[in-house]
Amino acid sequence: MTTSTTRVLALLEILQGGGTRTVADLAARLGVDERTVRRYAGHLLELGVPVESLRGRYGGYRLAPGHRMPPLMLTDEEALAVLLGLLVAQRTGPVTASGAASESAAAKLRRVLPKALGRRLEALLETADFTAPPRSAGAREAGLLLGLAEAARDRRPVALGYTDRRGRSSERTVWPYGLVAHGGRWYLTAADPSAGPATDPSAGPATDPSTAPSAGPATDPSIDPSAGPVAGPAEVRTFRLDRVTGMRVLPGSFESPPDFDPVAAVLDSLAGAPWAHEVRVRVRAEEHHVRRHLPPGLATLSPLPPEAGADWTEVRLRAERLDWIPAVLAALDRPFVIDRPPELRTLVTSLADRLTMYATASAPEAPAPDDH
Repeated sequence: MTTSTTRVLALLEILQGGGTRTVADLAARLGVDERTVRRYAGHLLELGVPVESLRGRYGGYRLAPGHRMPPLMLTDEEALAVLLGLLVAQRTGPVTASGAASESAAAKLRRVLPKALGRRLEALLETADFTAPPRSAGAREAGLLLGLAEAARDRRPVALGYTDRRGRSSERTVWPYGLVAHGGRWYLTAADPSAGPATDPSAGPATDPSTAPSAGPATDPSIDPSAGPVAGPAEVRTFRLDRVTGMRVLPGSFESPPDFDPVAAVLDSLAGAPWAHEVRVRVRAEEHHVRRHLPPGLATLSPLPPEAGADWTEVRLRAERLDWIPAVLAALDRPFVIDRPPELRTLVTSLADRLTMYATASAPEAPAPDDH
C-alpha cells in the first residue's frame, strides 16, 4: 500500500472519530500540508465516502450524518471492544433487540475486518461462553426504548399501555423522567399525574413491584399533562419496559424535578415492592458499611437519630425467603437487633449454633493404613 493511500485511510479513521476536524489539525496529524489534506478529502469523495467540507473560522471536514457506515478502520482493541460488547449485551445485558439482530451486526463487522484480526476474534467467540443464558427480546422493545428516550429528553407526555405481573392491563398518561438498566432489564421512571388511590389498579397489597410508587408528593388529579408546560405534584412510578404494551407521544410538555435521580427512584421502588416477609433490623454500623453487603435495590437504609444510639442504621427489606438473611447479617460483623419478623431470630440462632458446632468439631481420624 502506497504512502498516500495509507494517509487517505488514516484521514478516514480520524474523521470516523466524529466531529469537525480543521484542515490545520488534519495536516498536523497526517504529517502533510493543508493542500494535500484537501486532495485526500477529494479521494474519499471519489470513493463514495460522504465527506462534508465546512467553511469559516471553525470549518474543516467531517463525515456527513445520516449516511450508511463507511468502511471501518478499527484497531485490534477497538474491534474486540465492539464485538465483545455485542456478545455480552446479548447474554447478560438489558437486551433491546432480537438475538438475530445482534448476530447480524457482529457478522457485518467481522466481514470488514482484516483477515488476521478476524481469525483471532473468531477464535475468541468460538471458545468464550457465559454462565447465564441469553435473554430473549424483540424489536418491539427496542422501538419502545428509543421512543421513550426521546419523550424523556424532550419532556413530552406519553400514553402508556401496561400489563402488571398479575395480568391486569391499564392505560395511563405519564411524564417520562428517565430510563434505567438494572438486573438485565430496562425500567422507566415516570410521573403518573392521573393516578389516585381509587383508580390506580396497582395500589394496595397487590402492588406490582414494577409499578411500585417511589416516595413523592401526593397526586394532583387536576393537572392536565397535555395542556402545555406543567409542573406540580405527581406520584413517581417505575415501569418494566418488557411489560409496556404500547406507547404514544402526546402533545404538550412537562417540567421534571431539577434534582430527580432515576436510578435512586428505581432502586427505591424495587426495594419497596411487596414480598412474603417484611424485615426490619437495626445495625450498629454506618450506612455505607451496611450497603456494601446488600444487593442494590433490595433494602432501604436510613440512619437512626442520635438518641437511638451512635452510628446505628435501620435496614428495611422485603423478601420471599428468610433463609439467606442470617448469613448477610453475620457478614456485617456488627451488633444488630432484629425488630421483625420473629422467625428471623430463630434462623439466626440456628446458624450461630451450626457455626459453633462446625468450629469446635474435631477432625475425623484418618483411616489406618492397609497392611496387605
